[in-house]
Amino acid sequence: MIEARYLEIGGSTGFVEIHLPAAHGPAGAGLGTVLCIHTAGQSGVQWRHAARALAARGYRVIVPDLPGHGRSEPAVGGPVTDLVTYGDWLVEVLEVLGVERPYVLGCSIGGKLTLELACRPDTPLAGALAMAADAAPGAVNVNGLRRELEDVAGPSRAERTYLGTLASVGRSVPKETAHLIGLMHKREDPEISSSDLIGWGTHDVRHRLADRTCPIHLVCGVDDPWIDVERVRRRAAGLASSGPAADRRAVTFTALPGIGHYPMEEIADFAGLAAGWIDELRSTAADPEKTEVSA
Repeated sequence: MIEARYLEIGGSTGFVEIHLPAAHGPAGAGLGTVLCIHTAGQSGVQWRHAARALAARGYRVIVPDLPGHGRSEPAVGGPVTDLVTYGDWLVEVLEVLGVERPYVLGCSIGGKLTLELACRPDTPLAGALAMAADAAPGAVNVNGLRRELEDVAGPSRAERTYLGTLASVGRSVPKETAHLIGLMHKREDPEISSSDLIGWGTHDVRHRLADRTCPIHLVCGVDDPWIDVERVRRRAAGLASSGPAADRRAVTFTALPGIGHYPMEEIADFAGLAAGWIDELRSTAADPEKTEVSA
């Protein structure tokens, strides 16, 4: 069952899609709630297949469109360039929906937002799955992106988005799937996308990782041109060997061969993979002595 909600958040209307397995009733009992966060410039439509499949496995799945994306109204102050602002908005969404301790699954800026939410002691999570993201600022030319905001309506922008998307998917992805991903991504608002990427290039939670409230699983596609996979692998290993005993091993890492920047769109049975990772997070939370950094 899918429920669509419009919520008044931060002075504007935000859209949220909720996938609720009928077998577990309206309270969302069962395996827990998963909050899925989309990538820069996109919307919750990126999760259309994965959310339905995760719900079929017994999870309540919440998929919001960030302000200015998809069916959500723009933020009151205009396009957002600080991911902390999106983090505040997501916390309010969870509060309005009465959700406590969800699992959070995000990709790209959604992955960074996953780490942002995981480092907020006042709103603890059950687990965090951050894909295609690092705790450090993303490697983009922020000044160039600010200049680009003056020329986002150029007629070639849509084609640049399409071709850039094709360059960001993994080599294992079938051509027809890559083509569909590119076509879907062309629908973005370039002003919103560039603003999101400024947030990607400035967001930094490295100094706050000691405040993390839950097990974290970091995931990178080996073919992702936006991410330094080895740096993220080292980050996971460093987190697994530092901090209090209860936190020391609550970090895992997976590299995905042949996959690029959009695992939930590139992998046919992504929900099965994600469900396995969530199971591992649940197990890690119950047994903090468990750790794994995988290839």
